[in-house]
Amino acid sequence: MDILNINETLATIILAAIIVLSVLIPYYIKKQKNARKMAEKIDEAKKTGRSKPFSRHPQFNVNACIGIGICTRVCPEGDVLGLVKGKVAIVKGASCIGIGECARECPVGAISIGMGDISTREDIPQLSENLETNIPGIYIAGELGGISLVKNAIAQGREAVDAIFTQSVENTHVMIVGSGPAGMSAALRCVEKKIPYTIIDQTSAGGTILQYPRKKMTLVQNVELPLYGILDKGIYSKEELLEIWKKVQKQFSIDVKESFKLESIKIQEKGFISKTINGEFESTHVILALGRRGTPRKLGVQGEDKSKVSYKLIDASSYQEKNILIVGGGDSAVEAAIGMAHQYGNKVIMSYRKENFFRLKSRNETQIEEMMNKGHVKVHFSSNLMNIEDDSVILKQDQNEIKMDNDYVFIFAGGIPPYALLKDVGIKFGSKVENKV
Repeated sequence: MDILNINETLATIILAAIIVLSVLIPYYIKKQKNARKMAEKIDEAKKTGRSKPFSRHPQFNVNACIGIGICTRVCPEGDVLGLVKGKVAIVKGASCIGIGECARECPVGAISIGMGDISTREDIPQLSENLETNIPGIYIAGELGGISLVKNAIAQGREAVDAIFTQSVENTHVMIVGSGPAGMSAALRCVEKKIPYTIIDQTSAGGTILQYPRKKMTLVQNVELPLYGILDKGIYSKEELLEIWKKVQKQFSIDVKESFKLESIKIQEKGFISKTINGEFESTHVILALGRRGTPRKLGVQGEDKSKVSYKLIDASSYQEKNILIVGGGDSAVEAAIGMAHQYGNKVIMSYRKENFFRLKSRNETQIEEMMNKGHVKVHFSSNLMNIEDDSVILKQDQNEIKMDNDYVFIFAGGIPPYALLKDVGIKFGSKVENKV
């Protein structure tokens, strides 16, 4: 009887062990497999230069992290984050655009969104917590300060005016340079606070939004546009945002002085003189909402002055059955190539000087890989445009010259940012300015 009980107990233990192992072993194998995949992604990101964050990015308290992984799933840009040995870590930091869903969803508050160490960044102006530069009275709002996203630009335009309002209202006049999301938000806040202002733009009302391709979708998230209300759709097309701009301009009499390019800012005893190509304006404060793109950067190649060369794509549907060359490898270039490839009969070629795409948004990276695999877009990596002729172009790749038929050339080599103008004023770059008392 005792032997029978022992055998039954032993059988129960063995059965329990089998059940436990049948669960633990697959779990362990899956965990090891995921760890190898994550290690491969991190190595790939390091090799391609995508591991390092360039602006706003997640920062972690690893001691507080409990490894749930919610943060890795909510990120709209894909593999920015991953779990390494049960703790969250940055995988493709260059892909982060500072949305902050990871920080909002973390149940233990182990994630914050910040700029990191910017002391050696020559492209990030010094800013205090209220967006003021080292020059008292001059503020920077939007992507010029190193923060991307329409949502952040709108919030900062509003915050800059609020900071001015808390200091002084009497005899205040604000010069707003740029009529994109940050500039328009600042102008609306001035109207709301009854602060006199002037708003100028080197092109037209809309700022950088005007440079977006037709029907480009932009992530806005919930944000309050002064006087107008909450933008709560999450994602807006270029056309929808411009329609909102037109509506608020008309409703609140926002007079954007168009084609007024800023040339210099002179500091005087009681404020500033902003010199433009069409005149000068005095103000007590200046909000620079210029953006970072500046004037389109030219390559300086032979034939670049031909009429078939453009530096932005407004409407891809205008081009069909054409031989098109896209120069560049950033999001703007990739979006243009994707848009062109969807049009009837187009043959789309991309020329990019690097070995692979760099810092692409997740959805763009996925779509361009799909286009390449299907043969809709051909990419010449490690190549440079050498010559633009009337009906052809010449690329140089691995010491070889490639001549191909061509109808249009679109160059997306970035812009010449207004850093020289800022430095001439005396604005410093790098580490943050201490809050002024």
